[in-house]
Amino acid sequence: MQSETIPLGTWIPGTRPSHAASSRDIPREQHVAAASVQKLVSENAVTVVGRRGCCMCHVVKRLLLGHGVNPTVFEVDEDDETGVVIELRKLTGEGQEDWQQFPVVFVGGKLFGGLERVMATHITGELVPVLKQAGALWL
Repeated sequence: MQSETIPLGTWIPGTRPSHAASSRDIPREQHVAAASVQKLVSENAVTVVGRRGCCMCHVVKRLLLGHGVNPTVFEVDEDDETGVVIELRKLTGEGQEDWQQFPVVFVGGKLFGGLERVMATHITGELVPVLKQAGALWL
């Protein structure tokens, strides 16, 4: 059995629009992806949202798995990114200027932060109590 090599996809960051996209500017498929994010965040103790294939998303997931947490991971395709980012802004109440980068971590249905916040709380020992309080850890 011979395995097929899959080329590594490239992602070219887009320019920031001068205005926030409205829901009428977003294709239907992106609305579905965005609605899925909101549902996952509300139904799971820990949700990680990141770009498909992002190494930082993998780092966050591995750290949480190491603590015994099995996070729900939502991988955003390049085509769905605009709709998902708009939905995340609505969920978090953040404006365009203060939008943080992927991965975005939600704990207990609320925005916890990105990679830097997860790593900082892990190093200081504050991460485990937060995960316990959200019901992601039992012991």
